Amino acid sequence: MADCIFCKIVAGEIPSKKVYEDDDVIAFHDIAPKAPVHVLIIPRKHIPTMADVTDEDLPVIAAIHRAALAVARETGIAERGFRLINNCKEDGGQEVYHLHYHLLGGKRLGTPFGQ
Repeated sequence: MADCIFCKIVAGEIPSKKVYEDDDVIAFHDIAPKAPVHVLIIPRKHIPTMADVTDEDLPVIAAIHRAALAVARETGIAERGFRLINNCKEDGGQEVYHLHYHLLGGKRLGTPFGQ
C-alpha cells in the first residue's frame, strides 16, 4: 500500500535500524522503545491485521516467529525471557495497519494488561 509506513520501510523508502531480514520478514528497532530491546517484526507482504491472515499467509506467521527467536537470541534476551505482542485493530491498540509484532525484553517486564 502506497501510504503504509511499514510498506515504505520494506521498500527501502524510509530508513530503519534493521536487526534481521529474510525473504518473508524484516525486523527493526522501534523508534519509541518501551524496553531496552524493542524490535518490530513485520511481513514484507502487506497484511493489514491479524484478522486478515489467510491460510495462504500461515507460512509468513511461522517466519515471524522464527525471526522473533533469532532476534531474541541475537540481542541476548532469549535466555532470560521476552514478550512477543501483536495488537489487532482499534480495541487491541493497533496503530499501524500492517501486521506487526513487538518483541520486548532486556529487563523484567511488568504484568501485562494493567493488572
